[in-house]
Amino acid sequence: MPRTEPIKAVRGVHDLLPQERALWRTVEIAATRVARSFGYQEIVTPIIEHAELIERVGEDTDAVAKELYRFEDRGGRQVALRPEATAGIVRAYFEGHLNQGPQPARLFLIGPMFRYNRPQKGRYRQFFQFDVEAIGAESPAVDAEVIELAATWLHELGLRDLRLDLNSIGDAKCRPAYLDLLRAYYRPLKAELHGECQRRLETNPLLLLDCKVPQCQPFKAKAPRVTDHLCDECAAAWEAVRRLLHAAGIEYRLDPHLVRGLDYYTRTAFEFVVEAIGAQSSIAGGGRYDGLIEQLGGKPTPGIGFGAGVERLLLSLEAAGVTAEEQGLDVFLALHEAELKPRVMPLVTELRRQGLRAEVDHGGRSLKGQLTHARRLGAATIIEWGLERSVVRRPGQPDEEVPTAELVERLKQ
Repeated sequence: MPRTEPIKAVRGVHDLLPQERALWRTVEIAATRVARSFGYQEIVTPIIEHAELIERVGEDTDAVAKELYRFEDRGGRQVALRPEATAGIVRAYFEGHLNQGPQPARLFLIGPMFRYNRPQKGRYRQFFQFDVEAIGAESPAVDAEVIELAATWLHELGLRDLRLDLNSIGDAKCRPAYLDLLRAYYRPLKAELHGECQRRLETNPLLLLDCKVPQCQPFKAKAPRVTDHLCDECAAAWEAVRRLLHAAGIEYRLDPHLVRGLDYYTRTAFEFVVEAIGAQSSIAGGGRYDGLIEQLGGKPTPGIGFGAGVERLLLSLEAAGVTAEEQGLDVFLALHEAELKPRVMPLVTELRRQGLRAEVDHGGRSLKGQLTHARRLGAATIIEWGLERSVVRRPGQPDEEVPTAELVERLKQ
């Protein structure tokens, strides 16, 4: 028979192995605890949605135009794997009648997203996000609350080399006039711009400020700043957000080049950055999207949120030297004779019912092999189980020989 190669994982995805789960679990537990402490409730939405929902949200973004996993199901419906969480949460907000309850609806989600992009370290085609959304309130206090939630979570995880970038991008009332100013500034420079930026100049000039191509960088410094051209309402909200962040003791850097390229984004835009992980330094970002729900066919409803990629965050934690120890085995019972197993298994079951991690050898190892295996598992207590007498071994402590009957009673307590 011809030799066959083992089947490997699909390109662009990765396995999360047991030794990686400790730090991953720390991130998830902290996210859940912090979100709940701010009054946010967990929501779980499907990973598949109608493609139309995603496309309405994404429009001209790479996540839709180039990276969307879009396909036809057996019923002939066009569906897509979610590239981000906001669209599905907004859909669930109305479909689940959360709009009829107390506002804002404070929601969070942790789960997988999918984008067909070029795989690289910390960026996969299936990746996980922690997503937070506050829907139904336009107060700038909610903006500050969402930013404070993200900052609290990231600091609790141990990130210290962390920078918050902040900007306002106005709204439908004041942004059109600003975009005209931006076009007027860049048009004389068009021939010197990157090809994609030449196209965006007329269609979406705000994204020129977000361009990372070196040839476009010299022109940003003198470009008009949107915060100099806010209407009275946006200027008041901008001032309120900064005042509330100051009151909360949250430092930030004003970044006039931090933008969101879709029309439904309004006012506050923010990102948390860790430069130690290189070019892909943004680990969490978000903003206000007061125009999104109307674009999806609902009545005008304000909202703000952020998303944080877990894989990229893990790179930041590793760069900062943050680790998490996986809990080892509590008790391993090494048997002098295999015939003792029927007597021991009820005790193992009882220990597990008490919440302890307990194991007994099922591999037919010798007593020496069992002890070696127990040490490799990091067992806090190793018991050499004998018919009449047993030995209790704990790292750093003298061995203790105990009558087996007495040991059984002790372990049951």
